[in-house]
Amino acid sequence: MIKELEQSSEKVFAFEVTGKITLEEEKAWIEKLDKKLENQDKISAMVILGENVSWGTWAGIEDIKWLFKNYKKFNKVAIVAQSSVWKWLVAIDSTFAKLVGVDEKYFDIEKKEEAWEWVNTGK
Repeated sequence: MIKELEQSSEKVFAFEVTGKITLEEEKAWIEKLDKKLENQDKISAMVILGENVSWGTWAGIEDIKWLFKNYKKFNKVAIVAQSSVWKWLVAIDSTFAKLVGVDEKYFDIEKKEEAWEWVNTGK
């Protein structure tokens, strides 16, 4: 499930991802993100990933295609999780993100308030 969090604003989007994401959920989410990006040059995002989060194959492909198309529209991305795998993946991805002008950072779940503060600075 993908759920927008209350603290989302026009320029900073916060959401939580839990469970297995289906292709239908991914498409609905992409439509919502596209609408958000219509009115903004750049946005920032805080993504909280649950312990058992996963994507079906086609949902994952849609997600990756959308990210490659829209990466330059992001200012900052905070990935919040409790996983050494996500920490490692963000460390690798942040190198690519910097090449396209996106600041990406991993935060452990107990530091989600710090992640929210970070993603809201320097918008």
